[in-house]
Amino acid sequence: MIEASQLIYFIAASAALTFLPGPDIIFVLTQSISQGKIAGIATASGLCTGVLVHTTAAALGVSAIVYQSALAFTVLKYLGAAYLLYLAWQALREGDRVLSSGPAQITDFRALYKKGIFMNVLNPKVALFFLAFLPQFVNLEAGGVSTQMLLLGIVFMVQALLIFSVISVFAGTIGNKILERPGIGKYINWGKAGIFTAIGIQLAVSHK
Repeated sequence: MIEASQLIYFIAASAALTFLPGPDIIFVLTQSISQGKIAGIATASGLCTGVLVHTTAAALGVSAIVYQSALAFTVLKYLGAAYLLYLAWQALREGDRVLSSGPAQITDFRALYKKGIFMNVLNPKVALFFLAFLPQFVNLEAGGVSTQMLLLGIVFMVQALLIFSVISVFAGTIGNKILERPGIGKYINWGKAGIFTAIGIQLAVSHK
């Protein structure tokens, strides 16, 4: 249903948008540097799973409802901001503790995966982005608009996961060198807390 040339253009545009500085890529970077590349990939997987939620919502028209309802947008926005501030508080509680790139518990990676999902799903700006972005690449004459949007969402998710995974590997390598310095854990966690707080405040004061 989607022409090859249109799909290539969509992938190129999606990759460019994925590389742009934003909450998702910053989240992946901080987790990769502080906890290793596998932690970054786990976080990226959660964020990309959230893409499926937003894509499905856009395809079904739920995102349009959020956009039209000031109350729904505000509630979702403040929930997302509160969650980011909670992550900042958790980072401060960690003190000097930072996970190395060595073996970690599976539950730790599951927790990071869930964090990625929550951070993505609770950001109404992401929902509105997909509502505005995906329809531009839909072929109306071919029909099956919802199906096309879901397919485009999956393509976006795959390319984002690949890019975030590469970033995780490089950031994790840098993180290993940084973590060799004694007492650096406290400053890394302070940095994470500051980043989460800044993103949370930015989300809280944002508008449609």
